[in-house]
Amino acid sequence: MVSREEVVSFLDEFLNISSYPDKSSNGLQVEGKEEVKKIAFAVDACLDTITKAKAFGADMLVVHHGIIWGGVNYVTGLFARRVRELLKAELNLYVAHIPLDAHPEVGNNAQLLKLLGLEPKEPFGEYKGVKISFIGEFEEPKPLPMIAQVLAEKLPVDYVKSYEFGLQEIKRVAVMSGAGGFAIEEAGKKADLLITGEFTHADYRTAEDLRVSVIVAGHYATETLGVKALMPVLREKFGVETIFIDSPTGL
Repeated sequence: MVSREEVVSFLDEFLNISSYPDKSSNGLQVEGKEEVKKIAFAVDACLDTITKAKAFGADMLVVHHGIIWGGVNYVTGLFARRVRELLKAELNLYVAHIPLDAHPEVGNNAQLLKLLGLEPKEPFGEYKGVKISFIGEFEEPKPLPMIAQVLAEKLPVDYVKSYEFGLQEIKRVAVMSGAGGFAIEEAGKKADLLITGEFTHADYRTAEDLRVSVIVAGHYATETLGVKALMPVLREKFGVETIFIDSPTGL
């Protein structure tokens, strides 16, 4: 058993949450039990994961997508329902959005590179003046379809889509988990390929015009990696029980 304050303090420092500009209110969003024995991890704080965390007997839920994005004006509707369920279960809600994308060890982007056997080599992905991702580099160029196949096999996603607008033989790989379309132009200048989670109509046209190859591997799937990598860190640090709650969207 460990105190809530110890866990929160450790996560705040380990994830360096104060260093990243973010529309998400990172850190402890909802206060629950003072003592923590079990911690659940999920991508999203939604009614499904809250209910499953409660069934697990969790004292804390650690997620990538929380329920407060920049502030609270009214506690009504769906927001009130989510808060009510958290408070009824005395479930602490801890959130790490951009900080969990950016972390060089357990972050979504670092872990995405590691799926391909690559190490985060060079900062990438400028977001509000801060780099939140990385570029990795193969020793020898790899065929783009082979890279897509590896991701399809290792990620919890129904399909991986390749947009082969640029190079077919890939050496430098830029990654941006989730909605990474904003990084297409930077990827075109620094890498042979961008791997991201989702792709919009506008993203397609940008990549097409810039001749940048892109692999899309699912917003949800690419953001399961960080919370999963964070689990053993807390388990070993505090001796708590942990569980990953899978609640896929197929997107």
